[in-house]
Amino acid sequence: MIKIDKQLKPSDFSAKLKQFWELSDQKIYLIEKHYDESHGSPVFTVDGKYSTRGWTEWTQGFQYGSAILQFDISGDKKLLETARDKTLTKMAPHISHIGVHDHGFNNVSTYGNLLRLMLEGKIPFNEWEKNFYELALKISGAVQASRWTPIKTGGFIHSFNGAHSLFVDTIRSCRSLTISHMLGHVFQSEEDLKISLLERALQHIEATATYSVFYGEGRDIYDEWGRTAHESIFNVNDGNFRCPNSQQGYSGFTTWTRGLAWAMCGFAEQLEWLKGTDEVELQPFGGKEFHSALMLKAAKATCDFYIANTPIDGIPYWDAGAPNLYKLDDYLGKPANPFNGFEPVDSSAAAIGAQGLLRLGKYLNETGESEAGYHYWQAGLTVLKTLLDVPYLSTDENHQGLLLHSIYHHPNGWDYIPNGSKIPHGESSMWGDYHIREVCLYLQRIINNENYYTFFNCVK
Repeated sequence: MIKIDKQLKPSDFSAKLKQFWELSDQKIYLIEKHYDESHGSPVFTVDGKYSTRGWTEWTQGFQYGSAILQFDISGDKKLLETARDKTLTKMAPHISHIGVHDHGFNNVSTYGNLLRLMLEGKIPFNEWEKNFYELALKISGAVQASRWTPIKTGGFIHSFNGAHSLFVDTIRSCRSLTISHMLGHVFQSEEDLKISLLERALQHIEATATYSVFYGEGRDIYDEWGRTAHESIFNVNDGNFRCPNSQQGYSGFTTWTRGLAWAMCGFAEQLEWLKGTDEVELQPFGGKEFHSALMLKAAKATCDFYIANTPIDGIPYWDAGAPNLYKLDDYLGKPANPFNGFEPVDSSAAAIGAQGLLRLGKYLNETGESEAGYHYWQAGLTVLKTLLDVPYLSTDENHQGLLLHSIYHHPNGWDYIPNGSKIPHGESSMWGDYHIREVCLYLQRIINNENYYTFFNCVK
């Protein structure tokens, strides 16, 4: 269980964040100088050098989005121009990509962040450039929403595995639908049938909360408060749920921790968005009270599971039910050991989860649950404190990664195992590097008393 440091304050991170942003800047330029993009999008490092991995193209937006986040902090115009140019010349295929469930990753991280900076006055306002970013986000949300599987209780955005497959991580791609809706986009099908992007976003969130998250209510003998299944399988003929499954975790009955972290962050940020949404707009789809309660239950449950099933320093092992954890002897009662001989940790899950904890904590504090809010907020700070120090922060000037000990697909054996080790460790991922930057930007803005950072700040 995480040993929550109740004394930490945002201001305590000022020196750590200064070092972090300096290292972040070095890593971005190192990748820009040495990585050959003709090989595809950079995915993870192999012996300290970024490499690609053909599966789906879901990480390119994190590469250019990282430069945008760095500009937000540094004001480095070279980074901004590079990010704008690469977004223009490289990201168009991601807008119309009908084969993935990752639009909220690729396109909100690039077009969304650039539009946000313009609306915040951090880059010069240009009407045509604004329209360009808005159009990209409108179409991205509609394309994401078109990957639709109807079920008896509504529907969901299906994964690249097919119409039967609901992935827990897609909760974070609901951002693309809500942004497109907020921008006033009209999604149309045959005979000009208008499809509500808001309704589809809410139905997907509901399906994820209902089928991907467990609440200790007896769904199966492994049902535990806050446990998540990476994949939920449905019968597409009758719309019924069939079983939990996993692609990147150990099994459908254990909790892949990065999937858990996606849920923590996704539900928390959707709660923030829902808070400012008009009740009248939500009434046709069940009302604000229903959706707020649904999302809040899922956010609390997943954050509680993370806190209870993570070592004391806040860094989880790659799966909460990984088969060799028992060999680590009271692994939850001591700091995580990325160099052990049995099971790898996943720092990228910690970076994503920390943001979920902080956002949920702030939301609860502002909605009258100050004691619970303080609990989650301090847990988020505790996790982030560990990430911003060795052995997780990459200080080696020759290593292209920023956040060390990230894991991609352990069951498939994709991650690099150093000589002399039995498990992968010491490497970085593009999503881990992006999300540690994102949570640091989140906290940095709070320290600087700047505009609160949300995904929907890109809508005026």
